[in-house]
Amino acid sequence: MRGPLIPEDYLGRRARIYGGERALLAEVLPPGVDAGELLEELAALARTAGVHVLGTIVQHRPKPDPATFLGQGKAGEVRDLARERGADTLILGSEITPAQARNLEERTGLKAIDRTQLILDIFAQHAGTREAALAVELAQLEYLLPRLRGWGQALTNPGGGIGTMGPGETRLEQGRRAIRRRIQAVRRQLAKAAQDRAVQAARRRREGPPLVALVGYTNSGKSTLFNLLTGSDALVEDKLFATLDTRVRRMALPEGVALLADTVGFIRDLPHALVPAFQATLGAVRDAAALLLVVDASSPAAEDHLRVVREVVAEVLGGRSSPPVLHVLNKLDLVTTPEREATLARLRKEAVPHVAVSARTGENVDELRTSLYALLVRRGTPLPTLA
Repeated sequence: MRGPLIPEDYLGRRARIYGGERALLAEVLPPGVDAGELLEELAALARTAGVHVLGTIVQHRPKPDPATFLGQGKAGEVRDLARERGADTLILGSEITPAQARNLEERTGLKAIDRTQLILDIFAQHAGTREAALAVELAQLEYLLPRLRGWGQALTNPGGGIGTMGPGETRLEQGRRAIRRRIQAVRRQLAKAAQDRAVQAARRRREGPPLVALVGYTNSGKSTLFNLLTGSDALVEDKLFATLDTRVRRMALPEGVALLADTVGFIRDLPHALVPAFQATLGAVRDAAALLLVVDASSPAAEDHLRVVREVVAEVLGGRSSPPVLHVLNKLDLVTTPEREATLARLRKEAVPHVAVSARTGENVDELRTSLYALLVRRGTPLPTLA
């Protein structure tokens, strides 16, 4: 049975996460697929956005319902659980269509947000540089445009005029036109920012020490390793996307110095709309003389994370050849169980060349500096001495 119609949303307010929501998580998976890790990551994303997670619901079926994503019966379960626990938001682990979001909201009485929108809003909350903020805003606007809603005369603006859709133009159409204008303005500003970034990168390559970029899956320990190698005090949090803006510091090597850049963590199924935001924050990857690819060796999903990072790096490079890569198998201090030892053994074969370290305890970090130095020397990269 349908619930009451949700409020009109011609400004797209219901397609956003603002922090403080009380949410249920839900996912549809094929029969036999374990939802454990997927829902753990979704819950971590929700907490990063400031959402209180009150429960999870999984439905196993060959494919999502085309009308409501969740089937009718499962949508009813969500509605009842939300009333019992006081939830106001439903976060889906997969991307849903605007129609599915509307239908789900009508059946459950909850604001329906998918994983893509959740990640977009996390980026919006944490982007610190002007270019990153613009890239995220553009992704949000393009994602929001088809999700504006309205149902007719209640939204009608009786005043017409030049540039409108006639005397009965709706507030919905006004909102869409305003978003399209803003999209064009943001694209122009991003193009100018990209030109400025290219000039700065060229100057840095001519005048400064070589740049080494830390890349890795989110929460793999990159910022802890960055602090250890540079003597910095960058933010370290047990959250996804704790680092969004690239930080660059000097790093001492056995002979000479290099610049080390800490970059935003990657994630599986990165929303395609966010690739430009990654381009804005990952200029260091394109400009780097070498990459330190950090993997959490204690994670059961380490091999999957390694694959994801390689795919995102390739997309960011956009067809350019990759700088040489030194794999860093991190969190060695947590590799204690037979299962983790087996994961580490497989990684040693797949991640070549590599160094296994613990950024938390400092184990093997000197070996990491030596291996990186040797990699740069083999490449013929000049290393200025520490002044």
